[in-house]
Amino acid sequence: MTTMTENASGLREFKMPDVGEGLTEAEILKWYVQPGDQVTDGQVVCEVETAKAAVELPIPYDGVVRELRFPEGTTVDVGQVIIAVQVAGEAGPPAEEATAAPTAAPAAAPAVEKPKSEGRTPVLVGYGVAESSTKRRARKGTEVPAQAAESVYAASAIQAIQGELNGHGHSASGTARPLAKPPVRKLAKDLGVDLATIVPSGPDGIITREDVHAAVAPAPTAPEPVVRQTPAAPVQAAAPVASYDTARETRIPVKGVRKATAAAMVGSAFTAPHVTEFVTVDVTRTMKLVEELKQDKEMQGLRVNPLLLIAKALLVAIRRNPDVNASWDEAAQEIVVKHYVNLGIAAATPRGLLVPNIKDAHTKTLPQLAQSLGELVSTAREGKTSPAAMQGGTVTITNVGVFGVDTGTPILNPGESAILAVGAIKLQPWVHKGKVKPRQVTTLALSFDHRLVDGELGSKVLADVAAVLEQPKRLITWA
Repeated sequence: MTTMTENASGLREFKMPDVGEGLTEAEILKWYVQPGDQVTDGQVVCEVETAKAAVELPIPYDGVVRELRFPEGTTVDVGQVIIAVQVAGEAGPPAEEATAAPTAAPAAAPAVEKPKSEGRTPVLVGYGVAESSTKRRARKGTEVPAQAAESVYAASAIQAIQGELNGHGHSASGTARPLAKPPVRKLAKDLGVDLATIVPSGPDGIITREDVHAAVAPAPTAPEPVVRQTPAAPVQAAAPVASYDTARETRIPVKGVRKATAAAMVGSAFTAPHVTEFVTVDVTRTMKLVEELKQDKEMQGLRVNPLLLIAKALLVAIRRNPDVNASWDEAAQEIVVKHYVNLGIAAATPRGLLVPNIKDAHTKTLPQLAQSLGELVSTAREGKTSPAAMQGGTVTITNVGVFGVDTGTPILNPGESAILAVGAIKLQPWVHKGKVKPRQVTTLALSFDHRLVDGELGSKVLADVAAVLEQPKRLITWA
């Protein structure tokens, strides 16, 4: 399967590409073109949102937009045609047809079998290997055949999108990804079938719908006598039990990043045994250091706030207690200790909760860490966080204090060992040097996976973070 088709009239149809390993659908967030608009090779025509992130799709040829097949807000399956373009210099339908705006999604056109040809051709991620189409008559001059040019461009047009996603046609373990069309992948996902366990029966090793159904069919048993029965009358679908008061209730579809986040949190909460510990600490000296750093010329133009020093304190605690920075390998029944720290920062965005991470945060100086934090937060708020930025995290910080909340029991980001929640920093009465004084105080909460981190290790990490925030000079003495 490719991302485009062409008919005799020169009308090119661009299909929703597979923009990520295992993804079967994407929502069209925004169209940047309308019927009748001129488009050029490489121009971004729409923005779509998958379960991982929002990405922009470029068109791989020059021409005039004839039709947008789906309106904004529609969730489209991978492989469905989303836009038709009349290629420049080729005949097409009357111009007045180009003014029609998209209304509802039409039924998908039936697939047309094409003659087989020798050899195999590499195609887009997730599409397996497609057979080449019938050859077109070569044009005059030295032009590259249209089909070959489109195949090359189709791969490069979404290379930037796919380059940030793991997979590239292979599974996480490095083995070849089973070949199957998107509808078959969706069927397997719905039935809970692992495509890697299926023996394909289709041409060129492609898994078919029948292969998936066969994988979930019960083992054959002895044949039973056939009993002819009178067909039962059709049963009408039961009316929904819950009523919906449109005047006083609003229903919001859960999809895209928000849907993926919800599924990930449920999976994490019921897979990893969570333990949460708390400590309340006097951070008055840390707050004074923040104000001093804001005046330091080495920190000019950088984001300097308490979160910066809290992040540095957590990195110091991890260096002193490296076993906390790990993950659980369920298949191998092993604990994988990471010798690097990809520090996640939970960010609330209009599209939901995102947790991008700073790669190799343990190697960064304080100014470098401040710069990375600033870029991470700004990108997340703009909705431009890439899928790669949200992969590979090891530990996370969530700052609930910005909402005036004292503390909480955070849920682990899937695949990570610990998450630190930072509460609001407030002036409170505190015993300091034998006297009750107003001091800047906050409460920290550390949730950790008890399969990886026992109570002693978790307590040491939390105590070390608190100790650094209480006496910031430990950033030097413990370095």
